[in-house]
Amino acid sequence: MAGRLLKVSSLATAVFASSGFYLYNRQLDFNDLSIIRFGRAAATTAVISYDYLTAFKHVEHGTEEYWALKSKVHQRAAAHLLDLCCANRGTFIKVGQHLGALDYLLPEEYTATLKVLHSRAPQSSMEEIKQVIREDLGKELSELFVSFEEKPQGTASLAQVHKAVLHDGRTVAVKVQHPKVQRQSSKDIVVMEVLLRAVHWLFPDFAFMWLVDEAKKNMPLELDFINEGHNAERVANMLAHYPFLKIPMIHWDLSTKRILTMDFAEGGQVNDRDYMKEHDINVNEISENLGKMYSEMIFVHGFVHCDPHPGNVLVRKCPENKKTEIVLLDHGLYQILQPDFRLDYCRLWQALINSDMSKVERYSRRLGAGDLYPLFACVLTARSWTAVNAGISSVPVTHSEDVEIRTNATLYLPQISELLNRVPRQMLLLLKTNDLLRGIETTLQTRAASSSFINMSRCCIRALARHKKSKAQSRRRRLQIKLAESLSLWKLALYELFLWVRGSVSVHWLTALLPFLH
Repeated sequence: MAGRLLKVSSLATAVFASSGFYLYNRQLDFNDLSIIRFGRAAATTAVISYDYLTAFKHVEHGTEEYWALKSKVHQRAAAHLLDLCCANRGTFIKVGQHLGALDYLLPEEYTATLKVLHSRAPQSSMEEIKQVIREDLGKELSELFVSFEEKPQGTASLAQVHKAVLHDGRTVAVKVQHPKVQRQSSKDIVVMEVLLRAVHWLFPDFAFMWLVDEAKKNMPLELDFINEGHNAERVANMLAHYPFLKIPMIHWDLSTKRILTMDFAEGGQVNDRDYMKEHDINVNEISENLGKMYSEMIFVHGFVHCDPHPGNVLVRKCPENKKTEIVLLDHGLYQILQPDFRLDYCRLWQALINSDMSKVERYSRRLGAGDLYPLFACVLTARSWTAVNAGISSVPVTHSEDVEIRTNATLYLPQISELLNRVPRQMLLLLKTNDLLRGIETTLQTRAASSSFINMSRCCIRALARHKKSKAQSRRRRLQIKLAESLSLWKLALYELFLWVRGSVSVHWLTALLPFLH
């Protein structure tokens, strides 16, 4: 028996030694092994699940002690998730960034902790970048570029961007995919699906399988840079009537599925108030223009850029005419809204702006919210139910309301999970987009500005009128629709003028001078 054990142990030692020698010779990173990545993810899931299962055993539900402890458990879980994302990188960081953007949908402990992932993305070595360029473009760097900066301008979960100069003197940005992401992504998504199903079995209230469904659908699109280039050109043509919007031109001769070359764009991040102050950029103008272009994408065209985090939205002063411009980057992820969904979404937002609660209920139900329509309205607007009833366009956002919403995000997490599993998949990326835009508005201190609701209303009116005209059978009916549309837009313009006059400096001066005139 001892002899057998000795033989088995000797064989095992030989296998492990030869495996180690083989891996060493290939200079393989252990982090690339699926078993290592799965083991790390499974261990993190087990630790977090055990914490939630055991932490509240001796604490009475609903007490101050319970809520304080729950916040600590959320914080510990978020820290474990952050460590996992940073260790496994790639798809894990991408999903972590998605979770970090879901303000008002997840407890603050999670979103605040995972937000740092935007600055924790891995960086590929220069040799790896050269290898990808060599494989995809068939040439060395020196044959393609006069200069190529080794330090990346920015690093994201799936790729990094380098500044380079072409032989004709033009400066370009070269986006190169991390070499291992393509191979690992499909396996990582399977790992996430298995572990999330296990968590759902342990905690039936936890229903976040939609995260995996979204990753399955969107990851292949985001990893295809040819698709990203076509998206950039489509949105540039679609919004060409907005002179303030700039989309970098794609250089197709230097682009592949893993490499995207475009004009280099200077500018500061849209949440950098110091940069805007230094360059005399009006934050209200930026916020209003951002609202205009996103309202047009969502309500009129149904083709929506779904990753407007600050690193993808730059602001600058045009060197020639000194006008403010917005540069929109990273066009890998767009949501195409189905016409019926888009029109119901238009009608719902009109009802929310006009405080028409019967229509809020009707269109929320049509969008899949069912009897959770009050929660849906709050999630969509990031406002309290009281503010929704009073009218979101007339009630300012207060600090106490923000605190109430964040508290409710923790209290109603099971109901929010259920809601996110009910609504159409298209809604999930829209909610993420809404939260990212709200985050920018909060930083710029322009949240719930009247101009944003006016722009949304204008686009909703145009979208619904266009739909009615497409269904009209006669010229007379089309003319009626056109006149009704013009009248609605005219009323909106008058209201906008009224708000401008009311808020203008001259009116404040006149109001102050009236007592002296008397």
